[in-house]
Amino acid sequence: MDGEFVSTPRLFDNVNPADGSRIGLVSEADQGLVDRAVQAARTALGGPWGDLSASDRANCLRRIADQIDRRFDEFVDVEIADTGKPRAQARSLDIPRGAANFRIFADLLQSRAGEVFETVTQDGTRAINYSVQKPLGVVAIISPWNLPLLLTTWKLAPALACGNAVVVKPSEETPSSTTLLAEVARDAGVPDGVFNVVHGYGPGSAGEFLTTHPAVDAITFTGESRTGSAIMKAAADTVKEISFELGGKNAAVVFPDADFQRAVEGVARSTFTNCGQVCLCSERVYVHRSLFDEFVHALKLKAEALTIGAPDEKNVDMGPLISRQHREKVLAYYRLAGEEGGDVVTGGGVPEFGDVRNNGWFIEPTIVTGLAETSRCQREEVFGPFCNVSAFDDEEEVVAMVNDSDYGLACSLWTDNLQRAHRVAPGIQAGLVWVNTWFLRDLRTPFGGVKRSGIGREGGRHSLDFYSDVSNICIRL
Repeated sequence: MDGEFVSTPRLFDNVNPADGSRIGLVSEADQGLVDRAVQAARTALGGPWGDLSASDRANCLRRIADQIDRRFDEFVDVEIADTGKPRAQARSLDIPRGAANFRIFADLLQSRAGEVFETVTQDGTRAINYSVQKPLGVVAIISPWNLPLLLTTWKLAPALACGNAVVVKPSEETPSSTTLLAEVARDAGVPDGVFNVVHGYGPGSAGEFLTTHPAVDAITFTGESRTGSAIMKAAADTVKEISFELGGKNAAVVFPDADFQRAVEGVARSTFTNCGQVCLCSERVYVHRSLFDEFVHALKLKAEALTIGAPDEKNVDMGPLISRQHREKVLAYYRLAGEEGGDVVTGGGVPEFGDVRNNGWFIEPTIVTGLAETSRCQREEVFGPFCNVSAFDDEEEVVAMVNDSDYGLACSLWTDNLQRAHRVAPGIQAGLVWVNTWFLRDLRTPFGGVKRSGIGREGGRHSLDFYSDVSNICIRL
């Protein structure tokens, strides 16, 4: 806060999900502390940060990225301690993307163009109209626990690029990498008060205090749809700008002309990556009837071949869920799938290790068949390593099944028919459609969902547009 680390008398535990041990204690911000953070951000807007050029801000972002690279191993250590994810994943995805987010938005900022129009009126008068981009002001960033550094920097980098000051509230489950990032930003030359971090929970804690604060100009949030709805209501009274990336009940569709082995590998990856704790993961899998039995068997073998374990185990594929509470939620859906008539192909329970890992929040990757499209397990987001596989007969039928959802974040199509790919993809009601791949991202492209999956788009110019206030200037000649 305002360039200094502060502590509070109210503390909560930070727990390692791989073995249930306490990593440390975290200071929970009360309303007064959140107010101080917001006021520090407001003051910083009128300080040296507000005088920096776009080029200067871009250079600052690059210095942050360089500092992340320099302290790479520290970021890996705190990220896997908080999440329990495999070290290889943190090293190859989470931390590199955290640094890349700063570099891509530094580049995009310097190549950003405005609008200029020449206007001619009926009487022959001419005028020049041009746009200028200004910061929104104080931005509240609320980030989730599944990809803590990646998703925090995905919002923080463009917010800073556009000249805003921010107050970040990371998930109470994963406070460490954002705290380390605050130290890195300070060392990289970010002025005091520009980047503030507060810790705590949602209702009655830092989250609520921040989203209802009258001096916050905009809120950006990634997390579950129910929380997004609550934040939206909180923001309504002061008409704040909002950007939400919310939940998903994403589909994967395997057509009869797909490369079978590549489709099996792709669906296994899109279902079980990060223990299914990615908003983009596939929970509904639709396979053409001619391939159904063979595909289910092959996917079962893939799931059963996954190595489940702690972050530093050799060749580990899947770590634990984030918390005991979340595991109970996912296990409840496993039980519900059976109650709703689903047949468990594999999984459905908790692995036994016979050592300290039994104190962690591990769970079995689970595949189900036979669920009705109207069942809760087929309509509600599980957010775990779970999918139901259903058969379909033709394009029109499967597109209707995919679109019959309250969510619309992502979908992956598996087909080697180019015409089919171009024909089906535009008809999918989702913000992102992959063909013969999953989780392949160009950071310049729009990212976000429709329906209950979110509001607005992030990525490239779309992020820069959200974090900017645009004014038109008209000059009569």
